[in-house]
This record gives sequence, C-alpha cells and structure tokens, in this order.
Amino acid sequence: MKKALINDWYNQNGGAEKVIHAINNVWDDFDHFALVDFLNDDERAFILKGKKATPSFIQKLPFAKKDHRKFLQFFPYAIEQFDLRKYDLVLSSSSSIAKGVLTNSNQLHICYCHSPIRYAWDLYHQYLEEANLNKGIKGIYAKYVLHKIRIWDALTANRVDHFIANSKYIAARIKKIYNRDSTVIYPPVNTDYFELEENKEHYYFTASRMVPYKKIQLIVEAFNQLPNHTLIVGGDGPDYNKIRKIAKSNIQFIGHTSSDQLKAYMQKAKAFLFAAEEDFGIVPVEAQACGTPVIAFGKGGALETVIDGKTGIFFNEQTVDSMLRAIQIFEKVTFNYKEIREHALKFSKQRFEMEIKKFVDEKYADFKGN
Repeated sequence: MKKALINDWYNQNGGAEKVIHAINNVWDDFDHFALVDFLNDDERAFILKGKKATPSFIQKLPFAKKDHRKFLQFFPYAIEQFDLRKYDLVLSSSSSIAKGVLTNSNQLHICYCHSPIRYAWDLYHQYLEEANLNKGIKGIYAKYVLHKIRIWDALTANRVDHFIANSKYIAARIKKIYNRDSTVIYPPVNTDYFELEENKEHYYFTASRMVPYKKIQLIVEAFNQLPNHTLIVGGDGPDYNKIRKIAKSNIQFIGHTSSDQLKAYMQKAKAFLFAAEEDFGIVPVEAQACGTPVIAFGKGGALETVIDGKTGIFFNEQTVDSMLRAIQIFEKVTFNYKEIREHALKFSKQRFEMEIKKFVDEKYADFKGN
C-alpha cells in the first residue's frame, strides 16, 4: 500500500503537527505533501522523522516564509496541483486546505479534520474585524476571496471518503458545513512527558501564542483586578507587547519557553488558565496530565476535556467578570491531583495511535473488499 500524507503547511510545531508526529509513529512510509515546508532541523526530526514534504509553488513565492497566508487566494489551486495518482491511501490532516487534494475512485481518502476553515466560516466576521478588512478596496477583495474559498471548501468535502473529527465539537461543525458524518478521534497528548506533580505553588499559569482569539489579554485584565494573586504568562506572538504594557506588577511574562520550562511551570501551577474557544485544545489536557486543574472558557473542545468541579472550573462568558467569578469558585474547591491526571490519560498519545490505526486499517480493508 502506497501512502501519502497531506498537511496544510509546515511552519511550526503546534497541535496539528503533534498529530502528524503520532501518525508517523504508526506508519513510517508516508510520502509527505504540504503547501509549504519551512521546518527547522529539530522540528523536522520530531514531526516528520527527518523527512521533507513536497511543497507547492507557494514555497517559492516572495515572503512566503514570513507569511504564507497572504497567498490565500492561491491555496485551492496550489493544493490541486499535487499529483497523487500512484498512492492507494491518501490521508489529509486539515484545518484549511489539505482535504481538497484530487484523488480518484481507486484511492481511499481519509481526512483528519481539525476544523473546517475557521476564517472562512465561524470566524469570518471576527477575522475581517481584527484584520481591519471590513471596509475599503482591500476589504472588498478579502471578502471576495473568502466567498470563493467557502464555495470551494464546501464542494471539496465530496472528495473525502471518510472524515475523522478531532472532537465532538468539530464533528458538529463538519455536519453543519459539509453535511457529512464523522468519527471522533481525539488528538494525541504526551501524557508520559507531562508527569504528575502534587506539590503545587501559589501562582496561576497560562501559555499560548498571543493572537486575539486566544484571549490572553482577557486573562491579564482579570488578574489586574487580583493584586494578591500571581499570574505567570508564557508565549509570544503579535499581541505580546500590547498585552504586556497593560499588565500590573503581579503578572510575570516569561516569553517563549522550552518544552521543559513549560512543563515545569505547568506542573507547579495552582491552576492553568484557558480562555479561548478551541476546537480541542491540547494544552489544557497537558496541564491536567500534570495534575494541574484548569480554569477554562466553557465552550468548544474544553467541554470534552475538562470536568467542571472535578478537573477544573468553567466560566461561561469571555469576560473579566465571568473569569473572576470562576476564580472565586476555584479558590473554594479542593482538587484531587491524581484524579485529574487519571482523567487526562484518556487522551494519551498511545490511545490516539491505536484508534487511528484501527480506523484506517478497517476502512482500507472495506475499501478493498477484504
């Protein structure tokens, strides 16, 4: 069986790339494709086991390494240029464009869907607002491009034989947007690496890429009103300086950290703060694997990974007041750190690898009539 694995792009080591890493643990003979491949040597060794992905023509466009997303209007055309005729199995890992590759009736195409294209569907108006593209010529062009992307995205759902959703939340979006059923296989969490630590210290912790939808500013604004509570903030990104400027003295910024540093902060934290509406959200599960309870926005994937009152506390609105109420409730609850870790083990990397192998093997056997 000749196998091809198509990812949207390779430019960082994030949640989608952890899925690719785990898939490569199951099968080591995939040929890889992506719109662009700008991984450094360490990222490549981890994600692709040292292999390189065949990129599209976008790889060679000016400034693509700095910001490949500016070429969004070319993405559908680019993904369709990959010639995959020699492959029996095509597995796409898609939150944007990868599921749109061309296959034929002699090939099985399975899509692990992290989300239908967020900025074209659910986050369309938010994206235009945050990018200042609601008005003017640029705004008109952006809206036209995203309109075309939506049409293409809906039509290409028929190119997929079987969808896997990374959560029940995403399964519902796949049904809503593509009118397709899907099987839920939760992403892999390295619960072996994120070990239990029962000796907690008196600080709260959050870590994320600092972009608007992650809502790190909301967390900082809440702790600005809690001068006797210490918050440590990890990560960097476009909003880093803006958020740091508004923070009071009880808030410490540590910037980009190594994996070992991130784990150490997460293990010792009193709680991990998570204010985004995520499709799944691997980081809150990593925190729970450390035995650290999570204070999370009660929407999206967090509803499937955090148990309110047992492994964390939910707040119902993305507002300072709602978060402050959740922190007040959290302070009155006694958590069992071992039980929190036991819950996180349900999302282990080993579980993911077993489930996806079983799913693919069964679907391929059915496809071949065995």
